[in-house]
Amino acid sequence: MRKTLLSMMIVSAIAGCQQSEEPAKMSMSASATSPKPPEVQAVDQAETKDSQAETQRLGEWLDTKYEESLQFSPIQLSYLGRKEQYDKIDDKSKAADERKLKWKADSVAELREKFDYANLTPAGQESYDLWVFQYEQAKAGRPFWDHGYFANELRGPEGVMPTFLINQHKVDNEQDMRDYVARIGGVSRAMGQLLERAQKSAEKGIRPPLFAYDLAIERAQKVISGQPFAEGDDAPLLADAKGKIDALKKDGKINDETAEALLGDFNKALKEQFKPSYDAYIAWLQEDRTNASEEAKGVSSLPNGEAYYNNLLARYTTLPLSADEVHQIGLDEVARIRKEMEGIKEQVGFEGSLAEFFTFIRTDDQFYYPNTDKGREEYLAETRGFLADIEKKLPEYFGILPKAGLEVKRVEAFREVPGGSQHYSSGPPDGSRPGVYYVHMSDMSALSTTDMETVTYHEGSPGHHMQISIAQELEGIPKFRTQAHFTPYNEGWGLYSEALAKEMGQFKDPYKDFGRLTAEMWRAIRLVVDTGMHAKGWSQEQAVEYFLENSAIPEGAVRSEVRRYLTVPGQATSYKIGMLKIQELRKNAEEQLGDQFDIRAFHDTVLGGGALPLPLLEKRVNAWVAETKANG
Repeated sequence: MRKTLLSMMIVSAIAGCQQSEEPAKMSMSASATSPKPPEVQAVDQAETKDSQAETQRLGEWLDTKYEESLQFSPIQLSYLGRKEQYDKIDDKSKAADERKLKWKADSVAELREKFDYANLTPAGQESYDLWVFQYEQAKAGRPFWDHGYFANELRGPEGVMPTFLINQHKVDNEQDMRDYVARIGGVSRAMGQLLERAQKSAEKGIRPPLFAYDLAIERAQKVISGQPFAEGDDAPLLADAKGKIDALKKDGKINDETAEALLGDFNKALKEQFKPSYDAYIAWLQEDRTNASEEAKGVSSLPNGEAYYNNLLARYTTLPLSADEVHQIGLDEVARIRKEMEGIKEQVGFEGSLAEFFTFIRTDDQFYYPNTDKGREEYLAETRGFLADIEKKLPEYFGILPKAGLEVKRVEAFREVPGGSQHYSSGPPDGSRPGVYYVHMSDMSALSTTDMETVTYHEGSPGHHMQISIAQELEGIPKFRTQAHFTPYNEGWGLYSEALAKEMGQFKDPYKDFGRLTAEMWRAIRLVVDTGMHAKGWSQEQAVEYFLENSAIPEGAVRSEVRRYLTVPGQATSYKIGMLKIQELRKNAEEQLGDQFDIRAFHDTVLGGGALPLPLLEKRVNAWVAETKANG
């Protein structure tokens, strides 16, 4: 029933994103039914050449447009390892967003005018559809720009900006360091623009819960604590600048005099530009927090909140699912996973109820590393061991493998959150920096060892690191597709990877296998809790209680998660919806292909086109199934 519902939504979404002049679906069965006469085959070959030429022309046009789009974001250019506009930070004003949206609208109009959809290859049609889909999503979100919260449980500009400078602004020469100094001023300007937008939202009665104010204040204060702002150790940005200047000097690229001058300029920019912008940000947060609600409520309580939440669900699932439908899928999945959990409880010989087993898993010391530096290092070492083990098995399940490396690191102290979610940060397409799996480790009591293996595969391999790295390294497709991001695809793949790792022979420890089920339950609960708080009037405590009743996740992590859902509404629904769709597509392919089914080819099909919205992913997989049958 659940899969039928998802399939119906996929069909509806595909119909919605196709234009009237475009065919709803390619027919791939005619050529497989009977051989064609030679004269028809000759016409087909000519059409193929025409289609390939048209598709090549489209690819070149899309690459040009993608380059134009990148010029809107110096930050994105740096993430890609490029140094154009290296001294600048993005314009964060609403006017800039309007300019970008108009540019996207104009590009779609030009696309439709210049290209014949019917004369494109299937790959070309996929790129065409994706370009239009991205614009349509952006357009649909336009009425709700003021609804987005300025900061959330995991991040805000006060932490994101310095993290970007520290990790993405690489300094290879003197000019790079001068650009770093200039970017301090750019961050100051951007923080002012974001503050103005937060103030405008507040005037409309749109504010995050009180705890988001306090977290943003705490993060901002950490960034401007220490030298050169006050007595103490160097502030994070100054420490980073000193390290980068020292490296230039050590490599003989600058002399002592230049190093001293650069450091002086950096200190001046921090004190005269950076700190005033953070002071203004903190001052307004402290003033306006008195207007925020201590009892956190879902976004349905905001002006036009119901429409906003429906928009978010469509954005984060890429499907026209209602809140009621998402809620019911979650309830069904919670019930199914509970039965599997009961099986592991019996396997390990635990005498007691499942609720008591949850408490045992959540509280017993054997499932936690000590809250010490040694404990943290041991946790990271075991995590690296899981990755080393599974990477040996990847060639059995994937034809395409990433070239980029992967590191495991603790989150930087100034942005670390007790119980915060582990996450992945990709390197640039050229592989000059590895991807990084980050772990919040300030509170080791929020990091159960039963969960650690699961999260490692989700964030690392075969999860986000593989999926994102492969997408960035793809050749022969328009460049914009290598950087596309759709949450149900990305996060659905991450969750699918957890189950795949079990299939690959991991999770030998039943308690860690229980952790895998706990993680899957976690994502199923998200469907229930996110919709519960934002569409059904659930309180924060009601959400916490439901979480604790149905999972063994530590309470600290649960509360952090619930705060995340409150401040990033809708996003958490994408994981399970995406996983279910990938599993459904695989099951359908296995049933249709039988002995012809190749798991490596299936995975390469899913990953080989970059991130896609679920309707286009289904279309892609179905085309592969049809082609495989025809060639069999």
